[in-house]
Amino acid sequence: MTSKLDQLKTMTTVVADTGDIDAIAKWRPEDATTNPSLLLKAAASEAYRPMLDKAVAEARRHGGSDAEQLTVATDMLAVLAGREILNLIPGLVSTEVDARLSFDTAGTLERARRLIEFYDRQGVDSSRVLIKIASTWEGIRAAEQLEKEGIRCNLTLLFSFIQAAACAQAGAHLISPFVGRILDWHLANSGRDSYPAHEDPGVLSVSRIYNYYKANGFNTVVMGASFRNTGEIEMLAGCDKLTISPALLQELQDDAGALDRQLHPDNANTSDRFGSIDEKLFRWESNEDAMATEKLADGIRRFTADQIELENRVRQLARAA
Repeated sequence: MTSKLDQLKTMTTVVADTGDIDAIAKWRPEDATTNPSLLLKAAASEAYRPMLDKAVAEARRHGGSDAEQLTVATDMLAVLAGREILNLIPGLVSTEVDARLSFDTAGTLERARRLIEFYDRQGVDSSRVLIKIASTWEGIRAAEQLEKEGIRCNLTLLFSFIQAAACAQAGAHLISPFVGRILDWHLANSGRDSYPAHEDPGVLSVSRIYNYYKANGFNTVVMGASFRNTGEIEMLAGCDKLTISPALLQELQDDAGALDRQLHPDNANTSDRFGSIDEKLFRWESNEDAMATEKLADGIRRFTADQIELENRVRQLARAA
């Protein structure tokens, strides 16, 4: 029998959850997704040194204050990494807007447009780029506008059903619900030390969202993310896309067991109903979900910390040059 990874690829688009060029070259996924945390790890490798040098040089040509040049350099690094990744895969790459703009719609729009402009300058077909934005109310509003401009978006740091419903109503191209981080919260707050895969709270959340989207005809793509084990992945076989770390890709490749499809649009059924979601409803439902509120805030803080560390690394390089 073929590996579980090969079986999964027959029913789900497999995305590499890494910014490591070597790992992407090895696994040859359809798509790839990056974030500041992954770029920070990747930037420590020699493969990224030419990109770092070029990003710094581009920032100097751009001019402006030191702070402005730093944001240009890190954005350019993300774009140069994205270009290299696109040379290795047939599909899409996701590039993230600075998490410090998560509650700033206008700022998110400005940075997203700049990222696309940078991709255009590098000769990259921007239709192969997804702009990653945190699934805050302000981020969803920015994504709604960007989608109208033909800039497709990946709404990340998604933990709750209300976030998913609002993203679909806004016409977002894709959402990334974080399976493993949902599990982390429940393990920390339930008194339990494990969940079987079919009871995993993250798996149940993504399954609910998938069924809601398919049953109601939403075109937004569901891409499960942030997995802690292969059991979670197997229970979401059939989801539109799954973004998987190299370590878990290897586990799936090494497993020759049978993999059954769990999600299928023809079997989608839901009792969930939502009318038009306004800001008051979104914020109230978000407030009522302690897990989603805490994990969203924590995720923004973590991405911000890694963004700042990445900027520090770029600053050190610029001073040494």
